[in-house]
Amino acid sequence: MQLASLISSCNNYTHPLSIKGEQNPIAVKAENLKFSFKSLAPPLMAALVALSPLCYTPVSNGQTIDIQRGGSLFRQACIGCHDAGGNIIQPGATLYMKDLQRNGVDTEEEIYRITYYGKGRMPGFGSECMPRGQCTFGARLEDDDIKVLAEFVKMQADQGWPTIQD
Repeated sequence: MQLASLISSCNNYTHPLSIKGEQNPIAVKAENLKFSFKSLAPPLMAALVALSPLCYTPVSNGQTIDIQRGGSLFRQACIGCHDAGGNIIQPGATLYMKDLQRNGVDTEEEIYRITYYGKGRMPGFGSECMPRGQCTFGARLEDDDIKVLAEFVKMQADQGWPTIQD
């Protein structure tokens, strides 16, 4: 920056041996240099903003593993009835945020509770689920798995159920 200001101050400088009417070559280069910076500024700023860490939510390896594990658990235990967040058994009880809110199940804790103990036509998947008739006849899930699953369902609901990647 200082060099550019020093060079630009040379615009009015006339070398004692220069011929009148001839432009100072340093001043010409300074003008070209200013033009180059002006033309590069917008793309450089765009690249800086696009690559800025403020534009992306940092995801730790642990979060990525939990998301993948949640997706795997969802495919294993839930997708039969709740494919893409829907509900083939009871249409008013989808996993979309508007239905979760209407049914009072819009927190991870409530999603955990219903996944563990079941409610209505949905069976419970918890290892200690009671009464027995409300629980799944299939494999039960561990408490940690249900917690990861509840986090996954809440995250998907918040995002409008984007496609689940394998």
